[in-house]
This record gives sequence, structure tokens and C-alpha cells, in this order.
Amino acid sequence: MLIFAVRLILEENGKMLFLRQTKKNGGRYSLIGGNVEDNEFAREALAREAHEEARIHVEPADMQLVHVLHRHKLKKDETLLVLYFKATKFYGEPEPQEPKKFMDVAWLPVANLPDNVSKATRHVIQRLSRGEIYSEFPPRSQVLAFWEQFGNRWSEFTD
Repeated sequence: MLIFAVRLILEENGKMLFLRQTKKNGGRYSLIGGNVEDNEFAREALAREAHEEARIHVEPADMQLVHVLHRHKLKKDETLLVLYFKATKFYGEPEPQEPKKFMDVAWLPVANLPDNVSKATRHVIQRLSRGEIYSEFPPRSQVLAFWEQFGNRWSEFTD
């Protein structure tokens, strides 16, 4: 099943806005975002998520698509198509609104992100710095190696 998701990139003075997950949810820093619901467009979903997660208001018209990530979460057997939007302005003071999921907000230096920023988020930020609009994560070879442990039926998909 394909999951359609969105993420928000807010950047100011070389720093990017992150939500810090609770320890129960992994304790990582993540970008604002979530899944697009059935009757939503992507930017509307992201405006909703920004309000629900961080109590900030972002106008859909102020969001620009900057990256598309095709991602496989191997251990969860999920495939995601994630649209990353950058907003140039927002209203309100960011603060976590879902205490069971997030414990804090932080503006982190893009050039020196802490270790507990996910590999997928780091991947996207690196690709953005190169001007790439599309990427895949993890690498195809890693996806194939993972599935090969379940049988040879995946061999026809090798490079």
C-alpha cells in the first residue's frame, strides 16, 4: 500500500524548524508533517498538520514543492511518497501541540544537525542542497537485499 505524506521545511538564518518526538515515539527530531487524507490536497494537508502539530498557520499558497521522496520503510512494510514543501512565511510561535507525540520544538543548524535526526530526513536535506527534486530512500540495493531474505522471487528486480 502506498502512503501519501507531506513535510514542511521552514528555514531561517541557516536553521530549520524541527519537532522533537517524545521518548516513547523515538525521541528523534522530525519535520512537521503527516499523511494526506482522502479529501485533501497536499498543501491543505500540510497547513492542517502545521496547526495540529505546532500551532502555526501556513498558507497553502505560500508553500512551494521542493522535493519528492519515494521511500520504503522496510521493517514496517510501508511504501511512502512524501512531498516536501518549503514555506517562506508562517504565523504564530511554534510549540508542540500533541504532547503524546512531541515534547519540544527546535530551530537546528542545517550544517550541523544532531545525530537524532533521521537518516531519511538527512538524505532529503542533502539532496535539497544539491538542487535535486526527486530521490529514493533507502538505496535500491538495500531494498532488494532486504527482500531477498524472504525468497528468490525478488531476483527479477535486480539491476
